[in-house]
Amino acid sequence: MTDLFVPALLFAVSILGLWLGAEWLVSGAAAIARRFGISELVIGLTVVAFGTGLPEAVVTIDAAITGRPDIAVGNVVGSNIVNIAVVLGVVAIIRAAPVSRSLVRRDGTALVATTVLAVIAAADGSFSRLEGGLLLTLWLGYLWWLFRNHGGSSARKRGPSDTRALALAAAKLVVGLVVVVGSGAVLVDAATTLARSFGISEWTIGATVVAVGTSTPELVVSLLALYRGRTGLSLGNVIGSNIVNLFGVLGVAAAIQPITVNPAAFSGMLWLLALVGVFVVALWTGHRLSRVEGGALLSSEVVRWVLGFG
Repeated sequence: MTDLFVPALLFAVSILGLWLGAEWLVSGAAAIARRFGISELVIGLTVVAFGTGLPEAVVTIDAAITGRPDIAVGNVVGSNIVNIAVVLGVVAIIRAAPVSRSLVRRDGTALVATTVLAVIAAADGSFSRLEGGLLLTLWLGYLWWLFRNHGGSSARKRGPSDTRALALAAAKLVVGLVVVVGSGAVLVDAATTLARSFGISEWTIGATVVAVGTSTPELVVSLLALYRGRTGLSLGNVIGSNIVNLFGVLGVAAAIQPITVNPAAFSGMLWLLALVGVFVVALWTGHRLSRVEGGALLSSEVVRWVLGFG
């Protein structure tokens, strides 16, 4: 048991780092959004989502290159499930979140389409380089369209004080990203070491333990954004991270090294698709995520973990 002391200590320290990094990340992103007239939802869908999705990218690409496809796919699929079931579930339980119509129509539809396309690509048991390149291209196209149509108003002339404030906000965002990503990487390594010490399979590790670890930045950032009244940033972070994971992360990983998808991974993707469908339908019908719906999402994750470790 003494061999587990260091991983356990690193796990605890990484949680603290995530909270500190998220504080700077959220405040810096919100300040930049205000300066350029960009909605906090768009910032959450892009800059913050990309930053909190970096741990998934690092783990998935490394796993694909080193020949561990179960970890690669399991991390992305599991992280997306955790983002919706746990992150949004916890956010809704703490505070029922009103949702803008644009998020439901535009980003909810994009999330469903992204998940459906990823499932179709994985149906033959693998992600080829061609499919990876296509997923990556679609993600870049989504980002281009988002900024082109919803990027914000024209910039006003700024004085020296505005420039200094903007530089400070940018510095906070960058430092926050670095701390969040670094802490997320340490957390994943520590959690994986602890899980392997108990003889857990790589797929289960990827889809549960590592997925929770790489989704912790999303959870911390979303909770902190919610606490500060940044609902758009909170929800945009989760939806944007899921799109980044399926199109950006899997796309890059598959383009570098084709990834095999085993039956358990494909079943996990179908579970994700069903969860995304329920989530988007709930938003369409009520334009808000209620505490009851949040509790249902969180309960679904408990069921998945029981089935995964059963």
